Amino acid sequence: MVCDQTALPFRYPTPDTPSPSSGENLPNGPSPLVPAKQNPQAAQKPAKLAKPKKQSPITPNDDRQTHTPPKARLEVILPTKSQLEAAAALNKVSVTESQTNTPVTVAPTGSHTYSLQPAPNLPTPSPVEAGPGLASATQAPSASQKSAIAIELPGTTTFNKSEYQIVPDEPDEPVNLSIKKRKRDELDGDDIYGESLDMRQRADAALSELRLFLHHTFQAEDHARAQQSGNDVVMLVGDNEATLTAAAQSKAQTLLAKTISLNCYRKVPVDHLLRLLRLSDGALRQVESLDFKVDESWGAGEVDQWLEQLPVLETAMRAARTSLRLMCGGREEKQLYPEDMIEQCLNLCKRLIDGVVIPIVELRSTQNTSELFRAISSSKKKIASLLTDCQKLFSLMATLISKVDTSDTVTNTLEFAASRLIFMETANAERDSVIDTQKFDGLRSVAMDMLSQIFLLNPSQRQGIFDEILTSLEKLPLGRRARTFKLVDGSSIQPVSALIMRLVQTSAGRVDERKVGSRRSGMLTDDGDEVSGDRKPAALESFTIQGEDHAATQHSTAIQELDGTATPLLDIAKANASYVIKFIVNRALKSTKSGDTPYRNLLDLFVEDFTTCLDNPDWPAAELLLRLLMVMMVNLVENDKSGVPAKNMALELLGIMGAAISKLRGHVRKVASALDARDADELGMFLSDLAASALELKSRPEHMVAWTGPYRATLEYLESRFSEDPHLASAISFIVSDWGTKVCACYDSFEDDYRERDQELGRLAYRLREMIRDRRWLSSEYSFRDVSPSQAKLSYSVILLRSQFCEAFSPILNILLNSMASDQPTVRSKSLKSINQVLETDPSILDGDSVVVQLILRCSNDSSTQVRDSALGLIGKCIGMRPALEEKMTETVVDRFSDAGPGVRKRAMKLAKDIYLRNGNKALRSAIANGLLHRIQDPEESVRDLARQLIEEIWFTPFQSGESSTASQISLSEHVSLMVQTVKRGNVATVLDKVLQTLLAPESKSAQASLDVCTRLVASMFELVDNVDSSDPSTPSGRDILQVLMIFAKAEASLFTFEQLRLLKPYITSIGSSEDLAVSRAVVVIYRRVLPRLSSAHAPFLADVRKELLPVVSKVTRALLDDVTACLWIISTLLETSEHLARLVLSSLTAIQKLRVLSQKDPLDQHKIRQFDRYSLIVGMAGKHCNLDSHLEMFKKSFPKWNGDTVSKLMVDVVVPFAGPSQPLDVRRAALDSVGLVCQASPRNYVSANVYTAFQQVFDDQTPVLETMILRSLKEFLFTEEKRSEQASEAPAINGAKPEKKRELTVIGGTNYDDVASATTHRFLKEITRIATSTQDDHAFLAVEVLASINRQGLVHPKETGVTFITLETSSNPRISELAFLEHKSLHTKHETVLEREYVKAIQSTFAYQRDIVKDPRGATTNPFTPKLHLLMEVLKISKSKNRQKFLEKFCAQVDFDVAKLDISEEIPPHVQYSRFIVENLAYFEYVTVGELHCIVSAMEKLVTSTGANVAQAIESEVFQVRMDAIEPTAPQPPPKPAMEPAISPDGQPQPPQPEAAPAEPATTIGLARLRQLTAGSIILLALWEVRTYLRRLYGLGTTNRRESKGKLQAKDLSKPPVKVQGITGDKVWEEIGALMTSLADRQRMMATCKALVELMSVDKEFLVPADEDDEMDVDMDEEGGFFESGDEDHALEGSPAAGGGRGRKRKSQGAGGAGAPKKRRSSSQPRKRGRPRKQSSEAQQQQQAQDADGAFDDEEWF
Repeated sequence: MVCDQTALPFRYPTPDTPSPSSGENLPNGPSPLVPAKQNPQAAQKPAKLAKPKKQSPITPNDDRQTHTPPKARLEVILPTKSQLEAAAALNKVSVTESQTNTPVTVAPTGSHTYSLQPAPNLPTPSPVEAGPGLASATQAPSASQKSAIAIELPGTTTFNKSEYQIVPDEPDEPVNLSIKKRKRDELDGDDIYGESLDMRQRADAALSELRLFLHHTFQAEDHARAQQSGNDVVMLVGDNEATLTAAAQSKAQTLLAKTISLNCYRKVPVDHLLRLLRLSDGALRQVESLDFKVDESWGAGEVDQWLEQLPVLETAMRAARTSLRLMCGGREEKQLYPEDMIEQCLNLCKRLIDGVVIPIVELRSTQNTSELFRAISSSKKKIASLLTDCQKLFSLMATLISKVDTSDTVTNTLEFAASRLIFMETANAERDSVIDTQKFDGLRSVAMDMLSQIFLLNPSQRQGIFDEILTSLEKLPLGRRARTFKLVDGSSIQPVSALIMRLVQTSAGRVDERKVGSRRSGMLTDDGDEVSGDRKPAALESFTIQGEDHAATQHSTAIQELDGTATPLLDIAKANASYVIKFIVNRALKSTKSGDTPYRNLLDLFVEDFTTCLDNPDWPAAELLLRLLMVMMVNLVENDKSGVPAKNMALELLGIMGAAISKLRGHVRKVASALDARDADELGMFLSDLAASALELKSRPEHMVAWTGPYRATLEYLESRFSEDPHLASAISFIVSDWGTKVCACYDSFEDDYRERDQELGRLAYRLREMIRDRRWLSSEYSFRDVSPSQAKLSYSVILLRSQFCEAFSPILNILLNSMASDQPTVRSKSLKSINQVLETDPSILDGDSVVVQLILRCSNDSSTQVRDSALGLIGKCIGMRPALEEKMTETVVDRFSDAGPGVRKRAMKLAKDIYLRNGNKALRSAIANGLLHRIQDPEESVRDLARQLIEEIWFTPFQSGESSTASQISLSEHVSLMVQTVKRGNVATVLDKVLQTLLAPESKSAQASLDVCTRLVASMFELVDNVDSSDPSTPSGRDILQVLMIFAKAEASLFTFEQLRLLKPYITSIGSSEDLAVSRAVVVIYRRVLPRLSSAHAPFLADVRKELLPVVSKVTRALLDDVTACLWIISTLLETSEHLARLVLSSLTAIQKLRVLSQKDPLDQHKIRQFDRYSLIVGMAGKHCNLDSHLEMFKKSFPKWNGDTVSKLMVDVVVPFAGPSQPLDVRRAALDSVGLVCQASPRNYVSANVYTAFQQVFDDQTPVLETMILRSLKEFLFTEEKRSEQASEAPAINGAKPEKKRELTVIGGTNYDDVASATTHRFLKEITRIATSTQDDHAFLAVEVLASINRQGLVHPKETGVTFITLETSSNPRISELAFLEHKSLHTKHETVLEREYVKAIQSTFAYQRDIVKDPRGATTNPFTPKLHLLMEVLKISKSKNRQKFLEKFCAQVDFDVAKLDISEEIPPHVQYSRFIVENLAYFEYVTVGELHCIVSAMEKLVTSTGANVAQAIESEVFQVRMDAIEPTAPQPPPKPAMEPAISPDGQPQPPQPEAAPAEPATTIGLARLRQLTAGSIILLALWEVRTYLRRLYGLGTTNRRESKGKLQAKDLSKPPVKVQGITGDKVWEEIGALMTSLADRQRMMATCKALVELMSVDKEFLVPADEDDEMDVDMDEEGGFFESGDEDHALEGSPAAGGGRGRKRKSQGAGGAGAPKKRRSSSQPRKRGRPRKQSSEAQQQQQAQDADGAFDDEEWF
């Protein structure tokens, strides 16, 4: 195979595409396909760049393409069969390595062959001699080689080295982009580029035009004065003072601005300028007496008068602008800067802002100002024009302070005015404001310029400006209207964000001392003294290096001088940025997103703004601000003392910043490749390669700071736009300073001495130093080629990639990943959301064996519901970005179907549905469908509905189109196979039945479409019904097909046709001998469901079926006999003959009667018992399915002594005697089974005396196997009645004979048996309840099902079953618990008032059930801690909060006791066990609102206070024999409170009492029984106090008495959900309560427990305070009544002045010593003063966190 003209592409080597020579030294490395075009010597050492001469620069074509490649031929030689056989035979011979590995050969001339694979021993073209220095290609291939691929390059006659160019491994910086100018041109004052070629002619023309205007103006002034009347140019005001008209003022300003811009303003005679200045003075004086302030009380008349004054005001503003324009020209004559005129302009500006702008902007249409709003709104055009004039005037004031050294008064006034304008709140909508928001945004922008100028020129005021801005942040709007500042790329940010960045950038610039000198020169007095004596121009700096050549020679000195110039400037910028970030973060730590202060939301806005500006070269300060913020956030995350809200905030912001970095990296990749193709010039290629290196963090530092590198390209782009946007000066200054510091760092990083490099860095240092000193230096000394916007953005992005912020991407990602394993659930959840932000910008993180995927999967099984939900959301995102992860993650998603959280289950199900529809893997689809089907039995109704909906969408909706194409049929067959596989895999038959019934129900919207789909599915399954069993899982067997068909038949019989039934007839024929009972039963069930739809026209078929079924009645199993009997009755009804069944039943009854006679003589043997079992079963099944009353006479003939009126009564009377206690157990069981079956269809028999007597006897005997027979019968009867009731209430009336006939085929009898059901239920309810609550096995579950049906039908009073269900929902059997919970919930919804009275009784019943049946009297289960009554609390969530509080109070009151009546007969007294059950439930309940939590804590404290006082007094008097007066102080005291406040330590442990108050050891021994009573009471109270303390710590309530802070909570606070403190677990309280239960083990422990209670009640250490703070009691709530959001209150109190030296919340007196006075009672303490106590609150904690975050704020050290 030969391919001619094969193209061999070549590209400059980059880090991604290394040069071919890079792999030569690797062992066994791959050989390059195409060699580099180089001479033999070049192959022996690295290539160096051949630098071209400057006179002949290399063109882009020379860079991109060196030479057109010659024609080539690709040859592939394939061996023949004989050659392969020969080669195989030779493989047995050992071959040396040198023979088997043919070397790669390269021949530069002639015919070149490159052997890529070992070749067989075949004839090959004769090789040409290799060139010099290269190995010959003449080596013969070995025999073991299999094939050959050779590339032949046609030879060339000559080798011209000039046609090739040596390409270096890394391209050097471009050398032809920057050219030094030959001479320096003249420059104007502010133009950075200098004058154009015709500048002088334009300047002369502008000067002439101004002189002409001034001549006419002065003539008009003289004429006006002479005539005492104004004209078009000059008007007379006041005392005939001449002033220019508004039009003349505008003309003058235009001409002055032109002369100033063309640098010819200095040529205008000063006398003319002074006279023009005087012509503006009159208008300014006139407006001073004018009152133009807008007042809110104005009406339409006042507004009209105000509008009439606007022309005068307009003239004054233009006069002020003319005056300011004259002062801003840079003239040095002091006469041009009169202070009084500057003051007049300033006052006018201030009056306009205070009296016009602010009132109008803030004006809204309210009740008091609606008339004013309408009047002013009618003149919007005039107002807009006035606002424009104000904006221009304010702009000139900003220019003035940059040109003239004004007084502090002027500066401070303008600073205050600018701040007010910046932070003024605008209307939410345009219709609510007089002026357009965009109009005011222009004025706000000018205010920002003003503030920036003041900031630049007054370094001493910078701190104050920052403080003013930061303290005004609360005034900023939030939301969409917050971002009104437009960027160049069209995006928007907050104006204050732009202002902060601009100020930070400005602080990196240097104030031009020459300009300062010129500003100050204009403000000299006549005596030559300065206006402000303390202002002296700084001396100009002197430097050693005075030229580029000098810098190259003394490069070290040049670097030092640059470092001394650039580093301080950048340090100032960093300090300012750090101040801003710390301020905002500290305030954000003290607020929340939903709190009253906006700092938390503002921080998010700032971060979003900074990330928006990150890759914008106009805003280089964004990277610095983000870098400092990142360091603070990292410190917060890594600081163990940081609270959870602080860590969550840090993780959220780190996620945003990480996503911004990832987005930048992706953008650089895309732009670099686009540049490579579009801007294929020298700069574009260099930036492209440098970007590739920077992405891998491998770029060389000298390339990054190169003179023609990315910094220079960025600067040139900014300077090209400077004339359009002068604000870019701050960005230029910042980038130059940053460039300078990077050059110094680059120089210092080299340890070796390389002369050429160091000299170039020295030259660069000199240039940057000059650029910092003089912003115009670069443009005056050097020229640079034009930089396109894409190149500029890429240049700046390359700079960013090597910045400290972007290089921290990996650490940020690691922090986010590590936080996914945090011990705090909210932190784990937040880290998942942050990871999601990063993944959205860079999905490649998921590629390969990603640890991110493993961590996400681990979080999906987290103990926190919030974390699992977040993990599932992230899994969905991951699958969307990388579909290949579906199979790996689907198992985890399906596992979450059974999650404890309903929201998690629903999210997992929705995600699985999307996976199912995308993925064609059958096993995966089957797993998803199986999981969804199981969720249809979910206890949560919304989950059940969603599961049904999703099953419909994935199994039926895709086939509703009705296509009949071949592809559709194949798809349908595959779906059938999937359904069969799913049903076979899981126990979902009953669930699928319910799904199909719901789907095909008449009320379903898609019933008809679903019916068509199911019909097609059934038809497709019948095509596979004859399949034999196969090992291929994709091929379903006929046995499995029949199981699914049975499900469809149960759901809807109309899906089947008569022909399909005929196909199943062979299975009926072999039913008696069939070994596969599942197949037989499936066919019989299908017939049972479908046969009623047939008519008498199918009589032969029906007769054949009956003929096959009748003989098997005596052989088949009980379950199959049920369906066979039903089929026989249906057939008999259709054929209108039932004699066969009647004879069958009669013979069975006769046989039973004979056995009865025999049993009266002798006990039945096993054979007779088996006979009775079969006969009774036949009778029972016939009684259940058949109505044989038409053959009553035939039965009476056989039983002449029987006087009944129904055949069912005869059946019962014949069989029920065998249920007596004299019969064997097996006989009794069969008899009860038969009677129960008959009673199901004929319920009147339940109330027959012989029946209910037999049932009662069984219940009295309490024989489970017999009780099961009765319960099964009752269950079927009640379920039938329940279903009949539902059908009667939901189904429409049935009209016509045929539907009625069909109904009768499935329901025997049409009578309502409510009376029977009610009587039977009341008769046996007590027994059914006993069975349900006596065990937890299937027997008990059967009783629970009966109770559930009774409850649903309302057959008994709700209180009869309510207590039972509440008890049973604590069962450890999930089936019993789930069913009881559903019924309890239903009862509570309907009968809440009735049921709530039974809750106390239910709690007692539950405890007895747990103690006696479950054998676990504790109140909760572990791993995790779950209260036994958690389902009860779940039901109570339906109620109102007040009802829940009432229940909790009653619940807690169950603990109360009378110590004298405590029963201590058992090892652990019953009431102690009961109390432990209650308090452990209270400890682990999930409380819904703060009010409920306070309610239960208060109830606990009251109970301990009241009951505990009596117990403690009894202990002191009886056990320790201590009198109360022995510990009372001698001084008179108020009467003691009957209830003493208990005390507890921060960790919940009782503290030892003060030494002087310690009770003495008992002198006598108390009786053991009394001691056990007192100890039992102490155990209960101490356990209750442990739980109280635990709840206070868990929810951040502190451990002080709640009554101190109760009054501070408002209603809105009480209804909020409580927030848990992270890090507090239930292990400790669980262990403490367990330890208390051992207190009765011996006398010593009992004494210690009693002593602990006395200490708890007598010494309240929670209120011990220093003597000087006795009036400032500790309060654990903040002034809003909220909780410590940051976590444990222990943190909030540490380090606070009020905390003393104690630990946690324990407040000790520091100077009292061991012999101090006893602790005062609360009643005798001085009342706490009103107001906020002096203690550390959550604010102080957040401040401490911020300080911890700032502790290591040195970003350099961190990086």
